[in-house]
Amino acid sequence: MSSLQSIDARTGQAFGPSFADSSAADIDAAVRAAHAAFADWQASEGSTRAALLEALALALEQDREALVALADQETGLGQPRLNGELDRTAFQLRRFATLAQSGQAFVFTDDPAVAGAPPAGHPAMMRVRVPLGPVAMFAASNFPFAFSVLGGDTASALAAGCSVVVKAHPGHPQLSQRVHGLITQVLQALGLPAGLLGMVQGAGHAVGVALIQHPLIAAGAFTGSTRGGAALQAAARERQRPIPFYGELGSINPVVATPAALQAGGEALAQTLAGSITLGCGQFCTNPGLLVFQRSEASSAFVQQLLTALKAQQPHTMLTQGMRRALDAGTQAQLQAGAKALLHEPVDNLQPRPFLAEVDAATFMAQAQLHEEVFGPTSLIVWTDSVAQTVQVLNAVGGSLTVTLWGAGEDTPETRALVRGAMAICGRVLFAGVPTGVAVTAAQQHGGPWPSSTEPMTTSVGDAALHRFLRPVALQDMPAWLVQRQGRPC
Repeated sequence: MSSLQSIDARTGQAFGPSFADSSAADIDAAVRAAHAAFADWQASEGSTRAALLEALALALEQDREALVALADQETGLGQPRLNGELDRTAFQLRRFATLAQSGQAFVFTDDPAVAGAPPAGHPAMMRVRVPLGPVAMFAASNFPFAFSVLGGDTASALAAGCSVVVKAHPGHPQLSQRVHGLITQVLQALGLPAGLLGMVQGAGHAVGVALIQHPLIAAGAFTGSTRGGAALQAAARERQRPIPFYGELGSINPVVATPAALQAGGEALAQTLAGSITLGCGQFCTNPGLLVFQRSEASSAFVQQLLTALKAQQPHTMLTQGMRRALDAGTQAQLQAGAKALLHEPVDNLQPRPFLAEVDAATFMAQAQLHEEVFGPTSLIVWTDSVAQTVQVLNAVGGSLTVTLWGAGEDTPETRALVRGAMAICGRVLFAGVPTGVAVTAAQQHGGPWPSSTEPMTTSVGDAALHRFLRPVALQDMPAWLVQRQGRPC
């Protein structure tokens, strides 16, 4: 049986205990415990769910110092960033606690009977939503708190009335183990079964596939690479009884800017964009990996300002050595596909320098390799000759989490075409700012057409995330006792 060990992100040295890959028996035990816990949790009141989520948020905050120090050693993301991420994670937990308390998971549609013959006449109907069952949650590497063991997927599943089995990310195994230890303490203190939120570990893909294919798992949630997500999605579909798989995958997040917008934004806008490209060493799923500019003197001048801003950025450590190698492979593939490097300073360490390249629209549209996400502090400029060609470039991208439009403030036919083109390929359109921030709010949509996600009609961030783990059921001509309980039999 293989095992994994924490790697110090800055030194590359292993440290701490080894974690054996969870065996088939371990996975089966965790899922069966989650299935047993689900029986009561699906019937729990919103106040009970809220109490758990509130207690989990408090547990994170009370152990902040040790958690952040450990996360920093395993990921190299820096304590200021990690403290902010822990705050976000606690906020998410409390927001879903509020949603659970307010009854968001219990919303129903009541349709009283209408006398007479159909189609106008119909029996009494009530449409309710029921929790799916145990959820397999796959932690992400780049957000060791907010998209990991107690991240948004876990919080929303618990709020919806589902139990959870987390597949911890091998990039931060000690942090995952410590967080799960806090979870165990909270569950025990509240008198809830330990199986309500279980965890398995594993360095390879075998543990994840075994988890998603366990017959008692009812859904999967994943944040990570397109390749990894596609493999798990296939495994979920190959089951004897296929299940929903909610994957948030790769995205190149085009930023489309008119020459006038670039000229007006100038150096300040270039600084903002450079900061977004390099934020967290570019290891964000919303990293602006594609810049679509129309040829003009103003656009060329802005690119020079962007180059200056990128050169001034401080290098950061990438999460893993594997990701560092993938970054070099990705930028090299872009150059081989016809892109020309504008900023390329190769270094032989875990702290890459920013990479910026350019390509004409025709080459971009013809080369599928240029449409793929390169995870790291990189971006690719695509030069277009018109708004019509810009829309063609967007169509070639396929699916994206975001599209940012700078200079779309006037109601013109060209602006409308840009907005239509953006809305056709993504889940969130920005008209100001940069895409790397994803607010946890009621109207958020974090998910788009393939390959940015597997289920574009759902979101992994924001209030609507809990809807992924609820299934509609129509109750016709209910007895009085069930009507009084608003369709909840237990």
